[in-house]
Amino acid sequence: MSNKSEKIDYLGTIKTYINFVKKYKGIFILILILTFIAEGINVIDKYLFKIIVDKGPLFTEGILSYEAFVKILLIIGSIYLIAILTKAILRWVTLHLLAILECNMMFDLKKKFFDHILHLSHNFHSSHKTGGLISKLIRGSNSIERLTDLTVFNFAPLIFQGIIAFASIFYFDKISALIVLITSTVFILYAIYINYLQQSSTIIANDAEDFEKSNISDIFTNVESIKYFGKEDNVKNRFANIATKTKEAIRKAWWYGNWQDSGLSFIGSLGLFFLIYFPLVGFLHGRISLGTLVFIYSVYGGLVSALWGFTVGIRDFYRANADFKALFEYDKIKNEIKDVVNAKNLKIKKGFIEFKNVDFSYKNRVILKNFNLVVPENKKVALVGPSGAGKSTLIKLLYRFYDVNNGEILVDDENIKNFKQESLRSELSIVPQECILFDDTIYNNIKFSNPNSTREEVFRAMKFAQLDKLVNRLPSKENTIVGERGIKLSGGEKQRVSIARALLADKKVLVLDEATSALDSETEHEIQKALEVLMKGRTSIIIAHRLSTIMKADIIVVMDKGKIIEIDTHKELIKKPGMYRKLWEMQKGGYSK
Repeated sequence: MSNKSEKIDYLGTIKTYINFVKKYKGIFILILILTFIAEGINVIDKYLFKIIVDKGPLFTEGILSYEAFVKILLIIGSIYLIAILTKAILRWVTLHLLAILECNMMFDLKKKFFDHILHLSHNFHSSHKTGGLISKLIRGSNSIERLTDLTVFNFAPLIFQGIIAFASIFYFDKISALIVLITSTVFILYAIYINYLQQSSTIIANDAEDFEKSNISDIFTNVESIKYFGKEDNVKNRFANIATKTKEAIRKAWWYGNWQDSGLSFIGSLGLFFLIYFPLVGFLHGRISLGTLVFIYSVYGGLVSALWGFTVGIRDFYRANADFKALFEYDKIKNEIKDVVNAKNLKIKKGFIEFKNVDFSYKNRVILKNFNLVVPENKKVALVGPSGAGKSTLIKLLYRFYDVNNGEILVDDENIKNFKQESLRSELSIVPQECILFDDTIYNNIKFSNPNSTREEVFRAMKFAQLDKLVNRLPSKENTIVGERGIKLSGGEKQRVSIARALLADKKVLVLDEATSALDSETEHEIQKALEVLMKGRTSIIIAHRLSTIMKADIIVVMDKGKIIEIDTHKELIKKPGMYRKLWEMQKGGYSK
């Protein structure tokens, strides 16, 4: 939650907004010109009514002939029809241009921040809830539409109408013009002041909403766990507590609206009182005509409508800035994993990997200290050891999800920091322990690793991963939608999709992180034979708890507390006392050869 004293950088927000507008400044300026013309036309009908009111008594008194009065009415009617037709055309053109402008600006903003957030580090994404990110991105993109709307429909009309109204009233009666100016100024300043006071409450309400949405996302993502443990009532109560805090935060933010509406009503009514009194005195003394009196009141009525529109606009302005603030905060976050200047694209040829004198700490906890390991070209190197030994950390460091504190990681004898991050990762292929799939078809989930692959290559990968039998049983075959995070597939089926995906990627370096942990024994046996074929001619790093899966590895590295405590082949490791033999004795069951 944000602190109450937290303020919004309005100048910075407006500058950012202007940067988005600059690209379409021609359309934006044209919209403002059309709005100005439309506001000018709004005064015409009021002036026409003034003429009718002034000429009407002359006609009734016989001073103005019937023919002359009818001619005046026809001219006024013609001008009025032209005016309303012009206004309708201007309105259509303005809305058409505005739709183009806002859609483009919303796209630009979403694209800019989506790209930026996507490229932030693994550490950022592991510490920020997805629901909150989505909420801020969508609300921020909607706010750019809101800010443009209030500029065109609230701020610009008030400015233009204020100028026109003041000038036209000033022409007929200077005292009335002064009253309009003072009333409008006090009205605007009061609205700005109340909304300024409201800003902290709006930020707190936004944060409460983001927190609520993040929790909703988290709850529905883990709905199976909730049902497995029968904790629906517990989760409902937890959500009720979160929603209550959101409700109170929103109510407090809205409370300022009471003060604003009542205060503005008083200011507007007081201004109207003086505007009735002084022009009436002028009318009674013969300084202004009845038509002028009507003109002043009708122009003031239109201005008051624009002033109330401005208050809605200023409220939306503060809200839009609060929404922008939450999103624009991400712009200040930079990826701590940086490419060096003139970083190259990596193309792995040999697949030789070396961890050289590597030190790595995370949140003040030492994970690796002076760690050294060579993964020879085209060899299968298995990493085993208890949870927390540092096995998965090595993979994350190889992928540059984090950078080492000291030492270096070499691929084909060159430091991975010399290459672009995306280039490095695109040259590695992985079957992760937890396969997270897109809510898309089985076919597209596999093809994701190699978008340029042919249909035949995708089906070959499916067959290799023992996925073809499953696909053939499904009504929609390979076009079956797997659901969010692959929820419609079993753990073993998801892992087979992951294996097919890794095969299709066809990279020189292959990482298998518990690649067969979710498979049944029979399928695992078949997949292991297929994986042996896959690993031929590749450098493979295998993380495994089930030792039966890495018996044929060229090198087995036993790790504990970030250190290598044993390293050899399976045949040699089981001959000597140590952690590996102890683990083997516990697991060997029917696997001993």
